[in-house]
Amino acid sequence: MTTTDSLLARHQADQFGRAVAMRLSAGSEELPYEVRERLRAVRVRAVEARRKPAAAPVVVGRGGSASLALEGSWLHRIASVLPILVLAGGLVLLHSVMTDHRASELAEVDAALLTDDLPPAAYADPGFVQFLKSGHGE
Repeated sequence: MTTTDSLLARHQADQFGRAVAMRLSAGSEELPYEVRERLRAVRVRAVEARRKPAAAPVVVGRGGSASLALEGSWLHRIASVLPILVLAGGLVLLHSVMTDHRASELAEVDAALLTDDLPPAAYADPGFVQFLKSGHGE
């Protein structure tokens, strides 16, 4: 949005606000004094809030949060990147352990097949599978 568009939108918003304020003020004469004073106080606060520049949003954490801030001292940079490095290292370690575990399981199955009384080719025979399914193999 360009500056002129922003100024035009702000001007239109101000005009709309003034029109709404006039409509609300027109009907306030019949209201009790206490209600009118509360409405006036709210209007004053709204106008003050409108005049104050909008602050940038700030996120405040209560400890235990990690943020990636690559600006500041070298210690902050290391502290920001360290959780990512630990996570990547953990994933590599997990992959390595799972691969070793899978390899040991396959080695156990191979050892059981080779030390069994049946030759390994018998397990690939479709008739042998039918034989086991029929319950005669027990």
